[in-house]
Order: sequence, then structure tokens, then C-alpha cells
Amino acid sequence: MKKIKVGISGYGVIGQRLAEGVALQGDMEVVGVTDLAPTLSVRALKEKGMPFKLFCAVPGKEKDLIDAGIPVSGTLEDLCEEADIILDASPGGVGAKNKELYVKKGVRAIFQAGEATSVGDVFFHGYANYEKGLGQKYMKLTSCNTTGVLRPIAAFDEAFGVDRVIMTIMRRCADPGDTHRGYTNVAVVDPGINHQAIDVMHILPHIEATGSLVHFPMTHGHIIEIFVTPKKKTTREEVLNILTAHPRIRVAKIAHGFQANASFFRYARDLGNPRADMYEIGVWEETLQFTRDEFFFKINIPQESDVIPENIDGIRAMFELQKTRDEAVAMTNKYLGLKPRGIM
Repeated sequence: MKKIKVGISGYGVIGQRLAEGVALQGDMEVVGVTDLAPTLSVRALKEKGMPFKLFCAVPGKEKDLIDAGIPVSGTLEDLCEEADIILDASPGGVGAKNKELYVKKGVRAIFQAGEATSVGDVFFHGYANYEKGLGQKYMKLTSCNTTGVLRPIAAFDEAFGVDRVIMTIMRRCADPGDTHRGYTNVAVVDPGINHQAIDVMHILPHIEATGSLVHFPMTHGHIIEIFVTPKKKTTREEVLNILTAHPRIRVAKIAHGFQANASFFRYARDLGNPRADMYEIGVWEETLQFTRDEFFFKINIPQESDVIPENIDGIRAMFELQKTRDEAVAMTNKYLGLKPRGIM
């Protein structure tokens, strides 16, 4: 079986996780990653024995890497010669510039949330609109929050239909280890409707969505409260069954020790997951409550890692490795070890 050759542009928070996630897929291989400086991630890559070849993202920057003892296999242009597709995890705005090279080289590409939606031929989510990605050349992925919100919403919509979604996002202000954002003892309110609600309507245009967002001085995941108006009457038992059956959702009980967003981070660390990553979003079982025929619940978003499965779904769609969503996400889930786990 011919494997899809995948290159990763940008070996940072998302890029290194993309590389490791793709490397687990039996029908794909990582042919290289790029960066332009000897960052901590790149230095760790060298100390681990260079499991992925490193290419310089910007011609002329090779010396900085070589002087730090980092082996360099070429430039981003050279990586494009070896890859069938590039997963671009560059800083926001850089991916759009890189696209010019991808078009020139005839290599497909998937772009992350930091880029404008217009950079892709389709705005993609593995569970919500997989078929729209079939055969496409350039794809834009949803953000970590939109990715997480769409997992249960798409499942509810398929089961009983969704008329309206209202969400309140309690957004972490930075990733663990970041020092460039200095929020301390403050909650910063965003004006207007958050982009995640707009993105949900872009992916599922028949659903009305709105929401607000507040930035909090924390790092271990976003918390989102989701209020759902179903088209058909449902029950708490049916909703809970849908959530627990989803391979990319972990339902946990506060009573079992999952009192906070950091509880999921600690649990992933205790499981031995690299960097305490978790591909699944979390749902607090006790927060699932009904008011009349509507219901609401709270989810935890592991912002550094939850988009990895949907990126891999995107590769499957673009190369038509699987023609249907169910086949594709099942394959991705199998290689990543994702499966329904009941209530934790």
C-alpha cells in the first residue's frame, strides 16, 4: 500500500503534535518538518535522535540551526518536493504566504485556525462536513474551540436535529509555557459574538449559533458552556448516550475528581500521554441539565491537541482514502487509539 507522504510546516505547539499523530497512521508517513530557529521543540527533536527530518522554513536561516548542532535536510521548498501534502502549522498569516509555494509546487495543503478561512477551498471538520473535503487541494481547519463544539453538536444534529446553539467560552489566555501574554488576576471580555459561533454556522448553516467569550488567566484548556435547542424533544439519557458513544469525547464526573479543566490535564499526564495531550474533549456529566425542552452542558477543550484527529481526517478526504465520514473517522480513531469509554 502506497502511503501518503506528509510534511509539517512549523514544528511548534500544533506542528509537533501533528507530526506525531500522522506518524501513528498506518497509511501515512511523515517525510519532514520545518522550523527556522533552534527552539525548545527543535532542540528536543535533536535530543530524541531526529525522528523526523528537519527542513529550514526560511531560506538563509539554515546557519542558525546548523550552529546549534541541528541537522538540516533542506528548505521548505525541498520538503514540498518530497511531500504529497503539507500540514501548515506556521504562525498566523505565514501559511497564506506559504500557499504561493504550495501552488507553485503542486502540493496540497491543510491550514490551521490562525489563517483566514479564505485560504482554503473548504472550511473543514471531520465529523460535521467530511464529504465536502473529498478531492480538495487546499483546506482550512476549524479552531480548537470550534472543533470541540462541533463534535457534540454534529452528533446531536444527526440524532434529533439542532435548531439553535448558544455558547459561553471561558478562554485560557495562553498555552502552558507561554510568557508573551501577561494576564494576571483579570478576566478580559470580548465584544460581540465570538468567531466560534460564526464558524459553527459556516460549517452547519442550518443551525443558528451565537455566543460570548471571556479570557481567563489560566493555561490548561478552555471551558465552554453550550446551550442547545433541539428540533425534536429528547431526554437526558439520549443526550448522555450520544456523548458517551463518541470516540472523541470523554464524559467525566466531577464526583470522581474531575473538578476543573486542570483535572483533565492531570489525568492525561497520569495516563502517560506525551506532554499530557488529550485528543478528546471532556464533558462534565453533572453539568448536563435540561430546562423545558432545551439543555446545556460544559465541555473542556485541550487546546494544544484536540485538532489533530480532524487534520488527519482532512488528509483522508483530500486523497479520498475513504469516501464517507464514518469510514474515515473510524480509521483515524483506530490509529490514534480513540474509542468510546463510558463515564469516567
